[in-house]
Amino acid sequence: MTPEMSETLDQAMVRGNGLDTLLRDLTDRAVRDVPGAVACSITVRRADRLLTLAGSPGLPNGLDLRQYEYGSGPCVTAAETGTEQYVPDLAAEDRWPEYARYALAAGVRSVLAVPLDLEGEPSAALNLYAEDANSLAAGLSVARVFAARVADAVNTALRIERLGQSATDVRTALLSRSVIDQAIGILMARERIDAAQALDRLRRASQDRNVKLRDLCDQLVTRTAHGSSGRRK
Repeated sequence: MTPEMSETLDQAMVRGNGLDTLLRDLTDRAVRDVPGAVACSITVRRADRLLTLAGSPGLPNGLDLRQYEYGSGPCVTAAETGTEQYVPDLAAEDRWPEYARYALAAGVRSVLAVPLDLEGEPSAALNLYAEDANSLAAGLSVARVFAARVADAVNTALRIERLGQSATDVRTALLSRSVIDQAIGILMARERIDAAQALDRLRRASQDRNVKLRDLCDQLVTRTAHGSSGRRK
């Protein structure tokens, strides 16, 4: 995922007015950011049934619903098995014949369903649709990273909703995560270590100095920014 994509997702969460708004924004962004995608939806199992929590404006009516009715399809399979389902060409797909016929009639030729790892949600998937065969091939890696980021965003939103936190608490939590991510990136570049090692060092420093992790990271990011500004002068 590009830094620009990560930033737009964080901004969407900070501006979000609830989970529904966040999900709609994420499906819209998926269509813009994943090459080949013309529509996107998010499938989640709730109360023992699959349903679409959000869909982009370009999503054909009934495209997800038909899968739920048939009990089969790439989105259903991805959500219930936790395995990615990529269909380069529905015209050559024989696993879900009824759904394939319906999707082709609706103008969909290719589908990618990426499972989402949501806390407390047994089944979930990010679904991407394309009008031409193989047109999602160039966007597979981007879609997978985007799906992981979406799961992270939705998990944060769900935790906030469950705790009943205020909008101010939401923004504080999201901005804290953002500054911690920035500090991890600084240590990775400076020390040539991976993300897990960087986070471990930050946590140990936080404990040793008896300083909150978020405050420690904020100090590091601020010092780095000021140092960079000074070098440019």
